[in-house]
Amino acid sequence: MKHFKNLMAHDTWVKPYLKRYKKLLFLSLFFGVLTAICAAALMFTSGYIIDRSATHPYNILMIYAAVVLTRAFGIGRPVFKYLERLRSHNWVLKVTSDLRRRLYHVLEKDAAFFEEHHRTGDILGILADDLGHLQNLYLRTVFPTIVGYLIGLLVIILLGSFDWRFGLLMLLLFFVEIFLIPLISVNVEGARRYHQKAINNALYVDLTDNVMGASDWVISGRHQDFIQRPKPALKQLRQSQLKSKHFGWTRDFILQIVFLGMAIALIIFTNLHLTGSQAQANFVSAFVLAIFPLSDAFIPISTGFDELPLYADSIQRLNDLTPKPRTLPAQQMLEPKDFQQLTLKQLQFEYDADSPVLIKDFNQTLKRGEKMAVLGPSGTGKTTLLQLILGDLTPQSGEILVNDTNVLALQNERAQLFSVLNQSPFLFNTSIMNNVRMGNEQASDAEVKAVLEKVQLKDLIESLPDKYDTVVEEAGNRFSGGERERIALARILLQDAPIVLLDEPTVGLDPITEQELLETFFKLLHDKTIVWITHHLQGIELVDQVVFLTEGDIEMQGKPNDLYQHNAHFKQLFEMDRG
Repeated sequence: MKHFKNLMAHDTWVKPYLKRYKKLLFLSLFFGVLTAICAAALMFTSGYIIDRSATHPYNILMIYAAVVLTRAFGIGRPVFKYLERLRSHNWVLKVTSDLRRRLYHVLEKDAAFFEEHHRTGDILGILADDLGHLQNLYLRTVFPTIVGYLIGLLVIILLGSFDWRFGLLMLLLFFVEIFLIPLISVNVEGARRYHQKAINNALYVDLTDNVMGASDWVISGRHQDFIQRPKPALKQLRQSQLKSKHFGWTRDFILQIVFLGMAIALIIFTNLHLTGSQAQANFVSAFVLAIFPLSDAFIPISTGFDELPLYADSIQRLNDLTPKPRTLPAQQMLEPKDFQQLTLKQLQFEYDADSPVLIKDFNQTLKRGEKMAVLGPSGTGKTTLLQLILGDLTPQSGEILVNDTNVLALQNERAQLFSVLNQSPFLFNTSIMNNVRMGNEQASDAEVKAVLEKVQLKDLIESLPDKYDTVVEEAGNRFSGGERERIALARILLQDAPIVLLDEPTVGLDPITEQELLETFFKLLHDKTIVWITHHLQGIELVDQVVFLTEGDIEMQGKPNDLYQHNAHFKQLFEMDRG
């Protein structure tokens, strides 16, 4: 509990929405209290009718008012319950929607940071598990606890007004029911729930790794290991959850015993105070029966407390999901048509003081329409260079200029200035048209079909049964690697940004397909400024400038033909690449 309080004191993911939607929150709690009041009042009036009818009233009118009230409270209970559910779920869905949108913006804003510091399974766990836990925090803990405490307070005040000593007794029983047992429950069950959450988080990470590497498991003949691998963790999780269920059953039984003590105490109280006359005796059953529906308001409090460690872990993970603060300069505007030059000026970059310098005094200038290929062994900073150009990373010294403006001051214009095509362009499980239109959501069907024709997919698509409405399937599995790259290229053509960054887009393709695809790229992007990261010299004759990086330094650079004529190392690499 102390950890949860400290966590909430510094929370930025839960508390803001308590204030933002406070009117809906108040209505949810108000209808929740009315539901409990109607339930108790229904039993109260029913008990009164039973007692009063047992005295054989000479006229039905003597109990008519109670009959009407019974009907009213009988209708009021489900109506208020429905309104409470409607408002509380509306509140929770609004909050969850805001949380998901906020999570997306946080991830999208600094994707490079999260890719470096978080595994894919962690992000999936937050999306699928943690936000769901926060939803339950309100529905299963916050709302029931507040409603239960308000109802308990009203009951104690009401009974205490008859007899302060009995009020103190009920206060003690209520303390045990809605404070002491929930606190004991969260301390006993909390560690177990936290352990279950840790296992669940690990399963998300393992599942992601297993699914992404499923083909390798099958190829290696270890598909049974693939199936068996998560079973120990799942067995451990099931055993722990079974212990939680047994504990919950025991705890709820104890709560019912305590509640029975309340009912017995109320029977004693009514016999001491409501048996002085027949008129008073008519209320004995009414008071005793009225207490029973309130168990629905009190018992869920302990269940909600049990899950506080889950919520605490989810809140902690979300609050930890914060990138290193970046101070961007005042944002400026630049029309894509006004782009003239990309300058990389004396760049130096390292991830931290303990890491080697990846980029050292890198200088290059590309005018509009010029193409540059960057080569080098793995780990030499080629992809880091693209992240610097995009503004995902900030160099320790130097700057990237688009015309005369630092790229960090153009982050709001990034989608209009830069297109990116990497080795695994993601295609969504929707139609070809929708996948291509992601480059420009305002594009017409005719424009989408035109760029697909340019990338030489028209004949293939029109031979399919559903033509342009063909679903590409998950990750584009409906098409080959080269076809997926062409669909991604069509997306870039539709986006029509002046600067295109190619991050090894043809890796894994056979040489003939790779050469054809590269020729298509550079033909269709002839008027674009291109920075092309590649691992070998296939298609290198298509660029204006070649830069070789080795341990952050430029080993050699120049035009491909000049390097071939005058640089023995380049000539050797080129001829080895050609076989």
